[in-house]
Amino acid sequence: MTIETNKVLKVPEALSGQRIDLALTAMLSDVSRSKIKTSILDGRVLLNEEIVSKLNTKLHGGEVIEITFIEEEVVETIPQEINLDIVDEDVDFIVVNKTPDLVVHPGAGNKTNTLLNGLLFKFPELKKLPRGGIVHRLDKDTSGLMVVAKNEKSLFNLSNQISNRTVTRIYQAFVVGKISKSGKIDEPIGRHPSNRQKQSVLSSGKEAITHYSLEATYGNYSHLFLRLETGRTHQIRVHLSHLGFPIIGDPLYGRKRRFAKSTDSKLREVIEQFPRQALHASSLGFLHPSTNKKIEFTIELPKDIKNLEARLAQLS
Repeated sequence: MTIETNKVLKVPEALSGQRIDLALTAMLSDVSRSKIKTSILDGRVLLNEEIVSKLNTKLHGGEVIEITFIEEEVVETIPQEINLDIVDEDVDFIVVNKTPDLVVHPGAGNKTNTLLNGLLFKFPELKKLPRGGIVHRLDKDTSGLMVVAKNEKSLFNLSNQISNRTVTRIYQAFVVGKISKSGKIDEPIGRHPSNRQKQSVLSSGKEAITHYSLEATYGNYSHLFLRLETGRTHQIRVHLSHLGFPIIGDPLYGRKRRFAKSTDSKLREVIEQFPRQALHASSLGFLHPSTNKKIEFTIELPKDIKNLEARLAQLS
């Protein structure tokens, strides 16, 4: 479905001498420069009722500009009422605390009951944005904080922040093995050569950097804080498994070492029954798309991981 929207603007005297593309960018702060550029080049901008097709057309002030935007409803996902934990929102973004049983995007076998289904129900305007405004993701069984853009300007801005590594993402993980010190994992990651569901450390992979700090040890298990410098698929899970300290409960990367040495039967049972990887995105920081001020959010560990931590402390 195609939607056309029109905006009519009067050029202020303060923009006299300015190029039309730059002037429109200044006047339409909620529209990306690339979208304005496309509208001009496609002949969908009128200056005093005449078509303008050159980006560098100079303005004198006082002109009337009419610009037509063509938008495709790019998201075909069905809105669905889902109980979402919205941490904060304003005109530019939504911060959501994703539960561990929630897939982010619809896909094969997951057409409904995803985070995107729920977001489109609560925020119908997201239907006009690519990926429904979602700029990064968490694995299904990883809980924690995500930011979602609410308009095109914010989507462009937040996507660039992630690409430029100015978004701060801190995770907490409970891993198999006793780690003695903090460190950095700088190992490239790519698609596993034989298992298409997995990622792997590969010399031909893309740069991937994870920083980790030791919070506590429980016998031969460790509680880590991790900061992502890059954001590859399954990055933390792959890196920790490669280091020899897979995340407790990780069904994909932790099967070869599910328990640490000297784990007694009671603790083995606790770990066996833990239903997911013990990984939680606990802190998120980024520059506000409109004010450019740094904002940060922190969320506590969910109940299931808190219970796991208590049992580790008790039984190890």
